[in-house]
Amino acid sequence: MRLYVAGPLFTQAERAWNLQLAAALTAAGHDVFLPQTEVKAIATLHADAIFQIDVDGVRSADCVVAILDGADPDSGTSFECGLAYALGIPIVAVRSDFRGGGDALPGQKIATINLMLAQASAVIVDLPNPETTFEDLVTAVTAALKKLPATAPISRITRG
Repeated sequence: MRLYVAGPLFTQAERAWNLQLAAALTAAGHDVFLPQTEVKAIATLHADAIFQIDVDGVRSADCVVAILDGADPDSGTSFECGLAYALGIPIVAVRSDFRGGGDALPGQKIATINLMLAQASAVIVDLPNPETTFEDLVTAVTAALKKLPATAPISRITRG
């Protein structure tokens, strides 16, 4: 499956964690698009070039794996989730943060994130226990990916 891994990438710790997750998902047999890696392959760091690479990456994905940790999930990740949802691409929401947040409304799929992100997610991996290992998280994400429908998104829009 072609995966777009969306998540914050502004600290060395975030980038290292993203690389580790991408490597684990690749080892599990997936083709992974990781924005922080893809941007290194372009000739310019012009905003339009980065934006287009990322938008095309979401458009070409079978699924977006979205890291939604933090008191308020990363704004770029939130945009990528909105784009994926609009295109009919399923989202696997991943939360390993034990801090509270979110809206906690009746019927909300997960109370610790924004209502819009929660309801847009096809599958949620919520592992807030601080003792959860990285390997546990990868196992849970891999299992979540297997729960997705086998068919391609029906409303995918291609760039013409």
